[in-house]
Amino acid sequence: MPPPPPKWKGACDFSTFKCNNKLIGARYLVKGWDFMHKAYDGAEQEEPFDDYGHGTHAAGTAAGMFVANADALGQATGTAAGMAPYAHVAVYKVCTEIGCFTSDMLAGLDNAIQDGVDVLSLSLGGYSLPFFDDGIAIGAFRAVEKGIFVSCAAGNEGPFNATVSNEAPWILTVGASPIDREIRVTVELGNGVELIGQSAYQPSDFVSAELPQVYPGLHGGSLAAVCKSGSLKDIDVKGKVVVCDADADVGRGNQGRTVKSAGGAAMILANKEASGFTTMSDTHVLPAAHVSYYDGLKLKSYISSASAPTASITFHGTILGKYPAPAMASLSARGPSRADPNILKPDIVGPWVAARGAATFNIISGTSMATPHLSGIAALLKSAHPEWSPAAVKSAIMTTADLTANDGEPIRDETMNVADFYEVGSSHVNPSRAANPGLIYDIDTGNHIAYLCGLRYTDEQVSAVVSRAIKCSSIESISGAELNYPSFMVFLNAENNYKLTVTRTVTNVGAPGSTYRVRVKSPTEVSAAVEPKKLFFSKANGIARYSVTFSSSGSIREGAGKGLLTWVSYDKITRVDSPIMVSIM
Repeated sequence: MPPPPPKWKGACDFSTFKCNNKLIGARYLVKGWDFMHKAYDGAEQEEPFDDYGHGTHAAGTAAGMFVANADALGQATGTAAGMAPYAHVAVYKVCTEIGCFTSDMLAGLDNAIQDGVDVLSLSLGGYSLPFFDDGIAIGAFRAVEKGIFVSCAAGNEGPFNATVSNEAPWILTVGASPIDREIRVTVELGNGVELIGQSAYQPSDFVSAELPQVYPGLHGGSLAAVCKSGSLKDIDVKGKVVVCDADADVGRGNQGRTVKSAGGAAMILANKEASGFTTMSDTHVLPAAHVSYYDGLKLKSYISSASAPTASITFHGTILGKYPAPAMASLSARGPSRADPNILKPDIVGPWVAARGAATFNIISGTSMATPHLSGIAALLKSAHPEWSPAAVKSAIMTTADLTANDGEPIRDETMNVADFYEVGSSHVNPSRAANPGLIYDIDTGNHIAYLCGLRYTDEQVSAVVSRAIKCSSIESISGAELNYPSFMVFLNAENNYKLTVTRTVTNVGAPGSTYRVRVKSPTEVSAAVEPKKLFFSKANGIARYSVTFSSSGSIREGAGKGLLTWVSYDKITRVDSPIMVSIM
């Protein structure tokens, strides 16, 4: 690695460990927890060390260097690398296992800005808040104003609607999807039915044999159903395959520890209905298989009907080429945004399930793991196009996303139904296409301030976001629908006579002389008319403006529908996609 760039002003807060040309900065900024330190008798080490691997995993995913022969418990073996392996890394510890103070998060963002970072990756977040009350939104605005790209996790509160966090339009909000790799386990029931599951723990000395099977939830109550600590003490599980309902609150790893401590020989985690087909390759403490909700129904039906139910577990190792992939992960938070429904969120989805990363190469799943994928990709794009603004980088990522899975069909959700844009945003990131997007939708700080005024925030509230005095009366405000965003979120109702026109401005970052034609796939019962239908750019960085008029057609029925607006170059090489969500109210 070369030394840090001349602009770098960061520090290394370790007392014994020294930063180097890869890890060029590390700061400890959890001062908000000082009173908690006393409660823990000073157990918290006041240095920027990782508590349990989350931050290390995220940093390695964004910019880890190539490491040969990496694996997790012998699985997913190969060369590991982050998205931008030659990028420098600086880390800012702003959380503990207990949580994060807004003051600490803002301190981390402010320090990163002053130190001279180019990309900020935040694998953390909270509940939806107005932007003037959202510390991450405020700190991110300061960063974007300085030309720093910011990507944040959408959160793991899915699959329910209106759960997305980090919704500010100057942030890239990242959802999550499984990749085409699974660490496979099969479960054969005593009646011959075979179920497919996952687990990263696949002990070589485990003998696949028929074992008695028990589902504690049949008679032991709700706590026993999820194998919560202490709930199995009155249930005979010794030497048996124990079925537990997968529960994020209890923790899949903790469920395995409960089963093992009670004498269980193996565990099958069965999804609840909300999780559908999404399964995880966890590093369990005993032989285990995580199966889908639908396989779980088969499993429980067999157990309740058989006089002596049995099961055998067989491990198959790492399997590549899983179909369909990507697909939406059930836990990935969904739109619409509560902070402002006029902005379609999340923006993009990236790999998260069974993501292998640093911290002794653990396998972790979550939007926290998807976010650094996008942060690293943003670093590569900024390196290739240093003149691009954060909004331009964001636009390039969004308009070049893959709309289909590896089976050629539209990306599905955890139920295997076609996902809508509240789930996938612009869809799954395609880094290669993002490097040459053709057209970009750019937004500057002035546009964002006009947008904040358009939210009807008070002058004091807008000033709190932008960190300086603002008078909205002197600014021509715009609505979220009018912000030059790479996606469209439109509301049609009686108030606007079920008709709305919005405009967008695109900049040519391709070759001079480029010409584009528009293609529109309108949502059901909605007409979308674009003017002009052709854009010509005589020069590079040329600018063109177009409008889209959305109107309801046929009978008016409440609900939301999705569509797609695409500008296609005349040579058909470049495609610039913008997702459309229209809500009829």
